[in-house]
Amino acid sequence: MDDEQRRQDDWAKDRKHRLPTFTEVLSRRTRPPVDLFMFYLFLQREGAEDILDFWLDVQQHENLCRAYFKDVRKSGRTIREDWPEYWDYARRRGSIYGTVVGLNPHTGTKRSTASTGEMLSEQDRHNLAATGDEKAARSPSPRVRSISPGGITAVGTTEPPRSTTPFSLSGRTPTLFKRASRAPTIIPRSQAITRQDLIASAERIYYRYLSPAGNTPGSTENHEIYLPPALRIHTFPLSSTHEPKSQSEIALMAQIPDMFHSQKEYCYRAMEQDAFPRFLRAKAFGNLTPVSALVRLIAGLIILWIGLAVGFSLIFLDVHPKSKRFFLFIPYTLAVLFLISHQYELDPVLVFLGQSESTPFRTLSIREPYVKKLLLGRAIWVSVLVAACSVALTMIFWAVPGHRL
Repeated sequence: MDDEQRRQDDWAKDRKHRLPTFTEVLSRRTRPPVDLFMFYLFLQREGAEDILDFWLDVQQHENLCRAYFKDVRKSGRTIREDWPEYWDYARRRGSIYGTVVGLNPHTGTKRSTASTGEMLSEQDRHNLAATGDEKAARSPSPRVRSISPGGITAVGTTEPPRSTTPFSLSGRTPTLFKRASRAPTIIPRSQAITRQDLIASAERIYYRYLSPAGNTPGSTENHEIYLPPALRIHTFPLSSTHEPKSQSEIALMAQIPDMFHSQKEYCYRAMEQDAFPRFLRAKAFGNLTPVSALVRLIAGLIILWIGLAVGFSLIFLDVHPKSKRFFLFIPYTLAVLFLISHQYELDPVLVFLGQSESTPFRTLSIREPYVKKLLLGRAIWVSVLVAACSVALTMIFWAVPGHRL
């Protein structure tokens, strides 16, 4: 317990001088506005939250498999005795559960793909398991590979043109008309986990994210995520309603624990390299949502038009005393503040109050230390810029001599 607390303290101290990593966000070690909740909202605005939903659901599926293997070992049996088909598959093909199922990590049984689980500590996996219970499911994407008893084999099919990246906006639901989120995927743990539970978990993931229809039974929404052709799965022959009986079904069931790992790793890399940098730019260097920034742009232009109209009226009506023109400072300050806030996507007033927008016009406290420091520095710069532009405009309109038309 002391080691865990010391590690948490070290993480907190380290993050005072840097931005968080994607692994830290996924393992819920960060605070607003760069936590997992804000990253989910960011993806939701882009219509790409299904990528994160898929990753979380597969993480949950893998944790369910780990729990099953641990339950077997606690019962006094080995995985080789309980599930010889999986043992043989893992020994030949490798498995991300090598140490859990009792395989020797030095005998070359590790899978060729780098595992996200291998990059995380046991505490991270525990945190991610809790995260997986919170998220549900869906998304747009091409098909995957058909499954054969000997392994997963790519199958060429004729498909309509689709987006070429997981975060392509083509075919996505517009942000302003976003569909309601589904209820979280929750796998009950009131009794011992069985292999049918593993099949049910895999079946749920396939039909939500990977099937050509891309939707669950009774739903008309498309939730299929994008995957490259080499990772697409076209069929799922097993069913959670009855146990596998034929030799091919039993052999196929051995692939269930590792079935979505490569797809999960692809989604992880796609989010890390594409969406996450944009998320940090939006939330670590700004505190406004796109809708809120657009409203400020419109309000700024209207107020600036009013201020300029009043300013020119005071000049061409030659209103006295001339000091009345100093009141133009009010509309000019508001206009410039709104326009520069839109340009930087940062409202200095909200930053000084320690707030950042989560959804349009709804805020939460900034609690990540380094992000708070970054935003405070940018807020000071924006404030100086607003003050300089406002003073310049006011002095120009004050200095121009009046001339009644």
